[in-house]
Amino acid sequence: MKNKNVIKHNPDAVNEVVKLLSNKWKIFIIRDLLDGKRRFGELKKMTGATQKSLTSALRELENDEIIERKAYAEIPPRVEYSLTDIGYSLAPVIDTMADWGTDFIKYKELKEKIKEKQEK
Repeated sequence: MKNKNVIKHNPDAVNEVVKLLSNKWKIFIIRDLLDGKRRFGELKKMTGATQKSLTSALRELENDEIIERKAYAEIPPRVEYSLTDIGYSLAPVIDTMADWGTDFIKYKELKEKIKEKQEK
């Protein structure tokens, strides 16, 4: 099914987004930070990432200015992560991915039901 209204996108712009979000943990981190600040342990539980993978993704997102890291001088140490304004601007991208994913899951379920009926 082809969309006749496809807009010609700047390939460099699309490449930039793919490069930014190429790590699945980054997408999960952004998704989970859309609801507000999170500590490292919370993000680790929510995403299911290993400590090494999560640390790496958080550093990259911080370097890209998508998230902010705030360390508090207290015992035990507390570090919180939150989205920057540019990070929050990714909300529609994540929402669109979620909507498409929901539709695709429904499509696959429907296709499986049709296949099962045909086999009977």
